[in-house]
Amino acid sequence: MASTADFRNGFCMELNNDLWQIVEFQHVKPGKGPAFVRTKLKSLTSGKVVDNTFPSGHKVKQIRVERRKYQYLYQDDMGYHFMNNETFEQTSLQEGLINAPKFLLEGQDVEILFHAETERPLSCDLPAFVIMEVTYTEPGIRGDTATNVTKPATVESGATVNVPIFLNQGEKIRIDTRTGSYMERVREKKF
Repeated sequence: MASTADFRNGFCMELNNDLWQIVEFQHVKPGKGPAFVRTKLKSLTSGKVVDNTFPSGHKVKQIRVERRKYQYLYQDDMGYHFMNNETFEQTSLQEGLINAPKFLLEGQDVEILFHAETERPLSCDLPAFVIMEVTYTEPGIRGDTATNVTKPATVESGATVNVPIFLNQGEKIRIDTRTGSYMERVREKKF
């Protein structure tokens, strides 16, 4: 058993016959009354996010989870297939367990979260940022950078991202996989 003093981002617990992970938390000590902990919990089975408040010192059942590095192989009608980088064991996941499946590329490294006792995969996390090449977008207009205008662009995984109007086809961009938004243009270093 763990108490609210053990809470941190990524902490996993069993609550109301479901598995939950803390996305964010805040200890609150009001001027009047007892302290409490305000949390945002993500269900590891359904993916929904809920707000929950615990009284300070409340006991919860902590579950043990393991993060393992896997490599994305391919997708078919059975799901998304991954291979463990150390044991070469393969596993397949449904789309709902992956945080941003539209940004997966063959050969990309990901982290899969497993329930330690049951060996059941709970979620799959891509790196926070990925670099992808723009495969199609309308041509940019030279000098039209004064306004914050965006246009849709298709990247090599097939996903569509809104990018600044000056970007052209063939350029590489950095994408935030958590929000699906354009971060910056990536320039090739020349030596």
